[in-house]
Amino acid sequence: MAEAFVKTFKRDYVYVADLSSGEKVIEQLPGWFDYYNNNAPHKGLKMFSPREFLRSSMEDLKKVGCN
Repeated sequence: MAEAFVKTFKRDYVYVADLSSGEKVIEQLPGWFDYYNNNAPHKGLKMFSPREFLRSSMEDLKKVGCN
């Protein structure tokens, strides 16, 4: 699972980023993580982002009366 995350992260963010210095990379990390968690569709999550998937799962649980 971790290997898949690293591969995806490198492919979608690192290879197209400004890697001119360590400081530049560190400055970009929060944006990469934010996009990955809030916007990027994930095949394993039915093409939802992780946050969308969690939100959807919570709504489904509320519909059936689970809290």
